[in-house]
Order: sequence, then structure tokens, then C-alpha cells
Amino acid sequence: MKPVPERYRGVWVRKLLETPEQRDDRTSVHWLQTGLWHADLRVPCPAPAADAPLELARQQGFCGVTEVAQTPQGEVCTWQRRLDFQPPRPDADAGLMVFETPDRVIETGIHARYLEVWERLPDSTGCFIALASVDAAGHDTQARFLVAGRYAMQVRPRHSAWPPGAATGQSLAEVLAQHPEQTAALLDFEISFGKLEDGIWTVEQSTLPALRGVRVALTLRQQSDTQAYIDCPAGTTRWQILEWDCSERCF
Repeated sequence: MKPVPERYRGVWVRKLLETPEQRDDRTSVHWLQTGLWHADLRVPCPAPAADAPLELARQQGFCGVTEVAQTPQGEVCTWQRRLDFQPPRPDADAGLMVFETPDRVIETGIHARYLEVWERLPDSTGCFIALASVDAAGHDTQARFLVAGRYAMQVRPRHSAWPPGAATGQSLAEVLAQHPEQTAALLDFEISFGKLEDGIWTVEQSTLPALRGVRVALTLRQQSDTQAYIDCPAGTTRWQILEWDCSERCF
């Protein structure tokens, strides 16, 4: 797959969502984009508490690869979701993109009626990394760690499969209402966003309330062209390099 144009790379904060039904400028939304990979996290305001499962189920977030293509309509960005906090959607996640400035882009829906205004964070360019976690046997665990400039996102999907009968297009809240006994397992899906500076990972927002505000020592080390390690107080983990567009081999 072809990398996205450089103008897309970085961390984008959503400033506004408009649909025929609502106007939202309060939800905390971060979209981190590397050359190929993206992670997206959307947490309502106020952020839901750990003892509010239905509110937690209304969070959104996903991770996958991004494609940008020129069409008769204009420049279309498609987010191909490989991991999703919510159940699978029935249509493609694609928007028509118009850059008003290098750091401000307007997205309008193709398969749904909406408008989103995105602004890129300073210090979110210049270094882009995408890592895939591997277990002791070298198998992909599906966890991802993405870096853009001074920012990082960690994605660790739930271990449970969707329960029988869960339909494409349902919301997670609807699935929990039908299968309350699986609430804990289905909510156990981490998407965390924060700053990675001076060897400290500070989680600013997360689908898991216990992680919000956590600060932990964390170092990324490029071992080879294909392998990297992440060191933290809990131990060292091995990761496959999906992208390493960064002059530093350790930070």
C-alpha cells in the first residue's frame, strides 16, 4: 500500500463535528497518522467512569491502515480498520478531505452526512513509528504502538470474540445490553493517547479509566530493520517494526 501524503501525517485533534442531528465540539478526539498506520480515540466529555459500563461502551476508537486517493469528487481518505472498539460497521470509513491550511483540514462524509474539522498538533511531525507486538513465538498479538513526533498511541484489542448474534452495525452498548455477562470482557480494549517525552509516557486519554493520567518510564529501541523493543518498569517487550521513519534508534 502507498503511504499517505506527508500533509496527513501527525496528530489531528477534532475541533467540530456537525451532522443533521447534532453539533459536537466537546468530545475528545485524537487521530494519529503515520505513513501507513492510524489510530483514533474518541472519548465523550466528561470522560466516563470505570463504574459506568454503558457510558464506557459509547467510547469509540480504532486502528488500521490509511489510503488516500484522488477521485472525481476530490481527495478521499479511507481508514481501513483492522481493530475497532465498536462492532464492525456496514460501510467504509471514508471522507472527502479539503486542506484549508497545512494544519487544518475539513472532512465531509461520503457514506453518511457529516462534517468534521481537524487541526494538527504542534510537535507531532518529524518522527513516525508503527510497531506490532509479538509474543515469545514471534506471532502478532494484534497490539500496536504508534508514534508521531512527541505523541504516541497504544492499542491493545480485547481478547474476547464478539458474542453469537452480534450484528454488523450494532453499537457496543447494544451488544452489552444483550449480553450483560460479557460486559467486562468486551470493555477490556485499550486505546491510549499521550505524550512521550524525555523517556516518560504520559497517558492523557484512554478507553480504560484507570490509565488516564498515568506516567511511566518508557523507552523505544530499534534493534534491527525489523525488530524493536519497548522497555518499561513492567519489563521489556518485543515488537515488529511496521514503520520506523525516525533518525533516532533509541528514545
